[in-house]
Amino acid sequence: MSLFKFANKTQELPSSELTLPDRPVAIDVNPIHYVSGHRFVEPIPNHMKKAVFGMGCFWGAERLFWTLPGVYSTAVGYSGGITVNPSYEDVCSGQTGHSEVVLVFYDPVIVTFQELLKVFWESHNPTQGMRQGNDVGTQYRSAIYGADKSQMDEAEESLITFQSVLAEGNYQGITTEIKILDNFYYAEDYHQQYLAKNPNGYCGILGTGKIFPGK
Repeated sequence: MSLFKFANKTQELPSSELTLPDRPVAIDVNPIHYVSGHRFVEPIPNHMKKAVFGMGCFWGAERLFWTLPGVYSTAVGYSGGITVNPSYEDVCSGQTGHSEVVLVFYDPVIVTFQELLKVFWESHNPTQGMRQGNDVGTQYRSAIYGADKSQMDEAEESLITFQSVLAEGNYQGITTEIKILDNFYYAEDYHQQYLAKNPNGYCGILGTGKIFPGK
């Protein structure tokens, strides 16, 4: 686990005037998924859809999704911020505005977006604001970045549903950021499928124990 994880972090998103400058070149990654052998950089099969989730540290979050039937491939990266082509160190500084996220390519005939939302809500605590457990900072915020209006509508409805479930357990209000996907920037190669490459690596994923209604 990187020492960046334990540094003191701001819990305020930066203004555009205070973000780090753009990087001219995107991070170059090996496009082949370490576990499935499928591509996780487009082009991929045309019938696949994509979804993007932020659940705290992206190492453990990615593993949750690549194990699901119907998921074609996954990748980790950065979304929701301002700086173009950020590095991991940039994002960890809190000066890019990005969240650590998982990109999921999935076959909607086999697994629905609603089923992905169920995994999302049940596998982290969406009430913690700019942190997730011991991981503190803006890049650990809970987030759903919708690929289209249909996903946005489903995500917003699911938030209302899960808020009712959490209220029964005396949890505070959900702080999950829900907005349309602007950009997804791939994280460095060593982050991709990290827990498959490092089986004993850090995983900060921990849910509330509450169940999202539905299958």
